[in-house]
Amino acid sequence: MTTVARLACDEPTAKRLASYLAETLDGDECVCAAFEDGDSRWQVAAHFNTRPDEAALRALVAVAAGEEAASALTFERVAETDWVAQSLAGLKPVHAGRFVVHGAHDRAGLKPNDIGIEIEAALAFGTGHHGTTRGCLLALDDLARRRRQQRILDIGTGSGVLAIAAAKILRRRIIASDIDGVAVTAARGNARLNRTAASILFTCAPGTRARAIAAHGPYDLIFANILLGPLIRLAVPIRALTACHARVVLSGLLPSHANGALAAYRAQGLMLERRLQIEGWVTLVLRRGA
Repeated sequence: MTTVARLACDEPTAKRLASYLAETLDGDECVCAAFEDGDSRWQVAAHFNTRPDEAALRALVAVAAGEEAASALTFERVAETDWVAQSLAGLKPVHAGRFVVHGAHDRAGLKPNDIGIEIEAALAFGTGHHGTTRGCLLALDDLARRRRQQRILDIGTGSGVLAIAAAKILRRRIIASDIDGVAVTAARGNARLNRTAASILFTCAPGTRARAIAAHGPYDLIFANILLGPLIRLAVPIRALTACHARVVLSGLLPSHANGALAAYRAQGLMLERRLQIEGWVTLVLRRGA
């Protein structure tokens, strides 16, 4: 038996909350999904291997969706099943600029000018079906139209979707890291599936500590799609890895967190160039001067 926590709400809240819980909770213990329940209402479902701390979970829900949503959260025991595959199998393709993130069942629907990124269900965060990854993909699409970055770093690569997208559109060598070994394994598999494995060096390491990251810097473009706390702690090491006129794309931020992250990076000489808000999540594009 497993435990599922459920909340009925509107679509933006469901997507924001599912993404926030997926980023915050242990992926080995919990799988989160947002879906339409058939009556034009949306639900969030968080499935746990063991019974969660209900008070702690309600506190997390309150951060992302408010106290009323936290109070409305319900818990029930359910029969065990593969919640990862079940929650991701029916997802529709996601369009972000020229990029289309899709599953195998939608491969035939790609148009000639689409840059397809095929991502399958796996125990790694990042399928493109939420505002954080979509914001980064839109930022990448815009930056690729304006200049061709030579050296690219993806911190917290998850499923590898941003590294794969950068390899396809920029045709450059990409360094991608994640603290989670399961995520790195999944990302390598996705890179092989998308025929970009030869262009991406994946490494398992916390933050920017991998030798490969230092060896291939400084970088013209850095992605960090994680959470506020790690983003603030990484402000100094990320700045040290940037080349002149580099762009840094930060995501995984709630609107209330964006100014805190921006202040930490402004202190390192990185200025805001663009701000995107999608489905209640903020992506920041920062620029380093000469």
